[in-house]
Amino acid sequence: MQPFRRLKAQGLGVQHGKNVWIASGVDFDRMGRRGAGESPFRKGEISLGEDTRVESGAILWAFGGSIRTGVNVFLGPYVAIYGHGGVEIGDQTLVSMKATILSSNHGTAGRNRDIRHQPDILLPTKIGRDVWIGAHAVILGGVTIGDGCVVAAGAVVSKDLPAYSVAMGVPAKVVRTRT
Repeated sequence: MQPFRRLKAQGLGVQHGKNVWIASGVDFDRMGRRGAGESPFRKGEISLGEDTRVESGAILWAFGGSIRTGVNVFLGPYVAIYGHGGVEIGDQTLVSMKATILSSNHGTAGRNRDIRHQPDILLPTKIGRDVWIGAHAVILGGVTIGDGCVVAAGAVVSKDLPAYSVAMGVPAKVVRTRT
């Protein structure tokens, strides 16, 4: 059964290394709308590194941008990753269930145009190597999380985290450093 899901992902344009495991119910989508005056759709990139495991219900939508994982990455059940501005996840990283990783924000300039119809602001997001993102955590666009960080369950990361920091809260604050 597993080879079928990898082939299905490949058919959707998802690139992957050896020994990638994809559970049932994973939703991949590379397409995305572009700004005013540009062609309406563009294909993005989703690339899963060797030995990556994607659990059931995960959503990986590139929206014309990119989502790239390193080697031996774990994406838990119902993780949502939106790659408008580009998302990179380093080797050996764990993303727990129902965590959300964003790489854009809505434009909000002016009252004369609905927010829904304003162009996205692309904000690349980078997650380092050997990071653990707890359940229900939210990583906002434009954030860089250094190598070896721990993000507590339910935290909302809105600013960069230095390597080996442990962060928790809303907004997330560094509470200690891993030794």
